[in-house]
Amino acid sequence: MPALQLVSLRPSRLCRAALLACGGIAIAAQAATGVSVEAAVSLGKLPPIPGAPRHQQAVVAVSNPYGAEAGAQVLEKGGNAIDAAVAIAYALNVVEPQSAGIGGGGFMMIHHAASGRTFYIDSREKAPAGATPSMFAGVPNPSLQGVAVGVPGMVRGTALALEQFGNMKLSQVLKPAIKLADKGFKATPRYSAASCNNRSQNSPEAAAFFCPNGSAPPVGTLIKNRPLADTLRLIAAHGADCFYVYLPTKGCDIAKGIVEGQKFGRGGSMSYADLQNYRPALRTPVEGRYRGYLIKAMPPPSSGGLTVLQMLDMLERFPLGDESKGYGFATPKTANVMASAMRIAFADRAVWMGDADFVPVPSRGLLHPSYVGLRGAPILPTVRLSPDPMAGDPRPYQNAGVKATKPLAVAAPVNGPGETTTHFSVIDRWGNLVSYTNTIESSHGIGVFAGYRKPDGSFRNHGFLLNNELTDFNLLPTTNPYTGTAGYNDVQPNKRPRSSMTPVMMFTPDGRPLLAYGSPGGSTIINSVLNVTLNLVDHRMGLQQAIDAPRLSVTSAGSTVSLEAGMPQATVDALKGLGYTVGVTEIGSVQAVGVDPRTGRYYGGADNRREGTVITLPRGKPLLPWVGDLLAP
Repeated sequence: MPALQLVSLRPSRLCRAALLACGGIAIAAQAATGVSVEAAVSLGKLPPIPGAPRHQQAVVAVSNPYGAEAGAQVLEKGGNAIDAAVAIAYALNVVEPQSAGIGGGGFMMIHHAASGRTFYIDSREKAPAGATPSMFAGVPNPSLQGVAVGVPGMVRGTALALEQFGNMKLSQVLKPAIKLADKGFKATPRYSAASCNNRSQNSPEAAAFFCPNGSAPPVGTLIKNRPLADTLRLIAAHGADCFYVYLPTKGCDIAKGIVEGQKFGRGGSMSYADLQNYRPALRTPVEGRYRGYLIKAMPPPSSGGLTVLQMLDMLERFPLGDESKGYGFATPKTANVMASAMRIAFADRAVWMGDADFVPVPSRGLLHPSYVGLRGAPILPTVRLSPDPMAGDPRPYQNAGVKATKPLAVAAPVNGPGETTTHFSVIDRWGNLVSYTNTIESSHGIGVFAGYRKPDGSFRNHGFLLNNELTDFNLLPTTNPYTGTAGYNDVQPNKRPRSSMTPVMMFTPDGRPLLAYGSPGGSTIINSVLNVTLNLVDHRMGLQQAIDAPRLSVTSAGSTVSLEAGMPQATVDALKGLGYTVGVTEIGSVQAVGVDPRTGRYYGGADNRREGTVITLPRGKPLLPWVGDLLAP
């Protein structure tokens, strides 16, 4: 479905002038430690900003029209960007169940306008207490087995967001999702196209729902999920504990459905205690500057922020965007230096990035100007890196007195698939921004609904899919080649698996917010964010143009490059001539909102690679009258 009400955003002249005055990149990595809940509470509610724009009070950019409508209606009812983001997340569980939902988790990035602070609510899934580094050994197709299910984080993460930063209660923002699940929605093209894949049919109950009688529901078919509506009503009535704690006297049996559901096939070890003990974390972004712009991005357990910032730093010495020097958009030089930076950064990612609550991720070292300069030095505009780059040793740049060592010869880590996820962005009338990436990992997770068999043999279905997030860990035990210790992304009890999700925000040199954006797409998320950032800053594209432009991605140290259709044939041929293996595929789906610092005017851009939809408020006629008033009683 084409994007709606799209408005372009070009870097303002004010920003460009500031960029000219800001030489160098001077990346400063902040520690990925959590912010205390008490500190977050002190931010208080969100008062209006004096002089906030009256002509546009809010914008939502979502990968699905129903999700966008849910967010817009919450904003129209007095909700802020956090309220709208939570409403969107739950609505997407109904209409984009293959991508995300309460059976999974994600990262919600918030820029709090009143305090000027930017932070993340980390609701990434965790390994159960009984997880072991070798638990995937010998497991066929582990991403379709119960052993892959991580302890879900979305419900407690969104509850925390509302309790501390929202204007509305969870019961209020759940109304759109409950109505969509109970009354139904018309199947969109993407919903229908994904409905009968092999993952959706991994269990009898999922196959019967998504692929009835062996056929995908035609576009426009009314889709109802009343078990999910009942589950959401329980959460609305009793709060997040109804999801995480088995409370049969209250009818809260969702935890039983999760624990029993993850016993599917080669089952996992998740217990009621694992669910009850889950807590989200508040985290501080990693930061860097690219041509003067301030970029804030997700820290570990995501690899996204560190990898994007490292690539940007390696690329800044090249005159990207200068057509006279051969560095125009998608030229052979531009494509080759981008691919080279990706290969080097992904080599470091494979070794050094994981959950910093468990392993000493050298964030400062990875982004230290001297280290990144050393890593990026071999990049040449007309030469392919050969042999494939290996991870470097950032520890001497992290801690004084540590000496670099030669790496051991060890096997490369192996990870599972991760090609789906969803992303959306919101800005409200008070100037608060949210950039939220949410996921259940692969399409349809493990292809199993949370639920359990009742004594009469019937299936108590809770209507949401269980994630396969733990396959983001190394599937077999590995060794860090520099430390000789266990691999940083090996499975450990209660650890979060390394993620690629990269909700990000861009600010002016003096710290005023410009953009909130991100993408789904597994490890290609990182490169989708990089492509759009370069398009905006270097190639001077408007926001929608930057999103629409064809992308390039490399997600390993190897020489296999993925390109999108629309890349110039001369560039494809040049990359092949340099020795790359080139494939053509779709990459990511970026949704973004922004504000022009000169005028205060809001903007949005959405990606037609999915069903990207932008709604700007106030509006005249409802954008999607066939959705109905989702907030009506």
